[in-house]
Amino acid sequence: MSIFKKKQDTAASCAASNTNDGKQKDALDIFDFSGENAITVKDVDLYYGSFQALKKINMEMPKHQITAMIGPSGCGKSTLLKSLNRMNDLVEGCRVEGKITIGGKDIYDKGIDLSALRKNVGMVFQKPNPFPMSVYDNIAYGPRTFGIKKKSTLDEIVERSLKGAAMWDELKDRLNKSALGLSGGQQQRLCIARALAVGPQILLMDEPTSALDPISTGKIEELCEELKNDVTIVMVTHNMQQAARISDKTAFFLLGEMIEMGDTEQIFSAPQKPETERYITGRFG
Repeated sequence: MSIFKKKQDTAASCAASNTNDGKQKDALDIFDFSGENAITVKDVDLYYGSFQALKKINMEMPKHQITAMIGPSGCGKSTLLKSLNRMNDLVEGCRVEGKITIGGKDIYDKGIDLSALRKNVGMVFQKPNPFPMSVYDNIAYGPRTFGIKKKSTLDEIVERSLKGAAMWDELKDRLNKSALGLSGGQQQRLCIARALAVGPQILLMDEPTSALDPISTGKIEELCEELKNDVTIVMVTHNMQQAARISDKTAFFLLGEMIEMGDTEQIFSAPQKPETERYITGRFG
C-alpha cells in the first residue's frame, strides 16, 4: 500500500470518527470510484449569461491516469476544469446544462454536498497560493475542517502529505516556519500536498507549472507521474511538450468545443482532425 493510500484511509476514518451527527461520514462516502472512469462529461453546455463558453462537451477521463487539456487561450479548457468541482458556481450568471458524473454522482444534482465534492476533487491553481501561516498549518487546514483534531493524527497526515508531494526531507525541519518563505516551486508543491491532505480521488491542475522555472517544473511533472498511481489527474496546460511527456490522454479544445480526444501518443503523432494537427504543429495558437 502506498504512502498516499494510507493517508487517504487515515483521513477518511478519522474524519468519520470525529463527528457526532454523521455528516462528515456521509461527506466521505457518497462517491463510488470503483468504475473504470473517474469522470464522465456528457453533452455539457456552459453559459456566462448569454455567452456560451462550452458547447456539447463529451469526455471520459479514466481512473488513475493523467488527462491533459490543451488548446489556445480562451478555448474553454480552464472553464471545463473548474466546472468539475463546481468552482464556476462562484461566477455570477454561470449556468451548466448537461451532465457531469464523478464517482457515480451527477455533481450538478441539487442535493449534492459541495464539501464532499471538493474533498474528493481537489484543485491546484496556476500560481502557488499558500495560506499565510506555517507549513504545518497549511497541510493540517483541510483535515481540521473535516473534524480531525488529534495532534498525533494531524502529525501523521502532514508527514504523509509532504512525502506524497516529495517535500518531507526539504521541510521536516521547517514545519513551523511561514509557508510564504518558500520558493515558488516549493510553494506549488506545498499546495499539492495541502490538496492531498484530505485524501482526494481526483486532482485538478490549472497550468500548475506555468509560473515555475524548468527545474521546479520537472519536479512537479515527476510528482504527477507518481501520484497517478493513487489519484486521477486532470491538467490544463499550454505546454504541449509537457502534455506529451506526462499525460496518458489528451483533449484538444478550440472555441468552446472539444475537437478531439485520444491517447496522447496518437494525438501528437497521428491526430484525426485537421484542426488538431494545425495546432500541435504550431500553425496557429
